[in-house]
Amino acid sequence: MRKILYILPLFVLAFTLTGNPPSGWYQQFMPNLNGQSISDILFLDSLTGFAITGDQTPNDTNYILRTTNGGDNWSIIYQAYRNFLKVQFINNTTGFVCGGFNTSSGTLLKTTNGGDNWVSLNTPGSVWYDDMSVLNEDTIWLVQRSSLDGGVFRTTNGGVNWENQFSGGSQNPNKIYMYNGRIGYFSAGSIASPNIYKTTNSGLNWNIILSGENFTDIYFLDSLLGWKCSSSDVAFIRKTTNGGENWTSQSLPPEGSSFLFSRMIRFSFVNKDTIWGVGGTYILSAGNYRGVIYKTTNGGINWGYQIPDTSIHITGYAFVDFVNKDRGWSYHSQQGGVRTVTGGDTITYYTNIHQIGNEIPTNFELFQNYPNPFNPSTNIKFRIKSSTLARLSIYDISGKAIATLVNEKLSPGEYEYKFDGTGLSSGIYFYRLETGGFIDTKKMILVK
Repeated sequence: MRKILYILPLFVLAFTLTGNPPSGWYQQFMPNLNGQSISDILFLDSLTGFAITGDQTPNDTNYILRTTNGGDNWSIIYQAYRNFLKVQFINNTTGFVCGGFNTSSGTLLKTTNGGDNWVSLNTPGSVWYDDMSVLNEDTIWLVQRSSLDGGVFRTTNGGVNWENQFSGGSQNPNKIYMYNGRIGYFSAGSIASPNIYKTTNSGLNWNIILSGENFTDIYFLDSLLGWKCSSSDVAFIRKTTNGGENWTSQSLPPEGSSFLFSRMIRFSFVNKDTIWGVGGTYILSAGNYRGVIYKTTNGGINWGYQIPDTSIHITGYAFVDFVNKDRGWSYHSQQGGVRTVTGGDTITYYTNIHQIGNEIPTNFELFQNYPNPFNPSTNIKFRIKSSTLARLSIYDISGKAIATLVNEKLSPGEYEYKFDGTGLSSGIYFYRLETGGFIDTKKMILVK
């Protein structure tokens, strides 16, 4: 059985023979930042966004930037002799930036007029702050990873007073995320000894819920359902349905001859189905790399990828932010970025589909999945007799579409898709193949 990904050779061939394929992304650029790197980027809506620079190196001037036209132009609105590491807004006018170095204490800036002016707030005294989580103008958490004076710090009066909620030496955190005023998470420890901690009482107590792992990004839709990713989690992102007590892996397009590496370091949550992520690099040709933008439309059951037009020579993306399903941005730390106003490219490449035979079939055919029943994965095989747009979808027992596995033009041949039911509950599901004039539906059973 030939297990060569069918889509990718056509993808590269399109680049080589016909130039750049149609792209739903276009390139954007930053002004001269004197060699400084973007450390965080945030969009409030389709027009207004903020970016900051900082590489945690002393003796550098860094910047706060703003765009009012969706990233087509950026202006430096504030600069200081320190590093900026995180930007967060709680509404369209009130925002915060944290960082530090080159000052007697860490830095926490606040604006109440959309970035026109920034004022320094009192901070608890560390040299810098790696991350923050802002609940409102009064309640803010800061974290610092230094084993000497780091930890978790909270204010409930806008920075007038601070309390040290956690001081763990080598377990001090560099990332924090508060879902609400009571529930939150931080990532702590060294590469060799990482852990994820959780609080359910506003930070008064923190307990390890996951040993040996960390996160570079994390998001919870509610108190139970969430996702996390990490630069060390090669080829997957993790999902929890019980508040972080247990995590299951969701596979990214695999490493191999077409990928320099596959990983996710940041993601942007649009809704429970649609999530965008960045961090991977694709090998376009020998020594010629392009950044990968990941996408799922079924909550991570299947992840595909897009590669913006090959004239955009960005080798990797470090930041991604979507304000709705159509409008989003993905940026490199120094090479600028890309924007879409149409929800990205019209085609997302899913690597779970393989061509297993190139003999031209005499008819369209959808086979029974195997194994069946299955847990957690099964194979769905079908035949395409002529070049056509093929759509393979999954439905639950009520008839609700829960996943689109294939939605693209395929050449004649026999194909197989490996469907991963991780994250779905036990029960009866249906899969349906549509190719224009041919439609067929079959039943499959997931048993856990």
